[in-house]
Amino acid sequence: MAEAHSSSAETLMGAAVIAVAVAFAAYAYKTSGVAAGSGAGGVRISADFDNVEGINVGSDVRLAGVKVGTVVGQGLNPDNLQAHLDMMIDAKVPLSDDTSAKITAEGLLGSKFVALEPGGSDVKLGDGGVISYTQGAVDVWSLISQSMFGNKTPKAEGGAPASPAAPEAPPAQ
Repeated sequence: MAEAHSSSAETLMGAAVIAVAVAFAAYAYKTSGVAAGSGAGGVRISADFDNVEGINVGSDVRLAGVKVGTVVGQGLNPDNLQAHLDMMIDAKVPLSDDTSAKITAEGLLGSKFVALEPGGSDVKLGDGGVISYTQGAVDVWSLISQSMFGNKTPKAEGGAPASPAAPEAPPAQ
């Protein structure tokens, strides 16, 4: 009898663990934005960038700092050799056809996302629309390196900085 009681307790404990795991997975799926950006209620748009460093599938798409979509695809456009992003945007967000997109970061070293700037056109982007005005990611480390090492004055032999040539004295008469 003790073995039957122990076995049913273990079964109940296992079922509770599985229920908690399923609840956690459902919560994570819902809050990650994957459910909202994958199907009904979304508009799929795309854009080509010269550099999408730091952007991956699942990265945020924001308008005025508010998440309005998710990056759902990434690849290389063979026609222009630029990075191609597919984004799923909330259908309630009306984007004009002159909307611009840029890759930016949360602070100096924060995570990167796609920031949308609405345009002023009356023509709206529909499903399958393309954003033509884009700005790629800025490589912060190359900018820092360039400012530190790129603007040094040339040195003369011997290690001293080069000095401007002295003006010649007028000829004696």
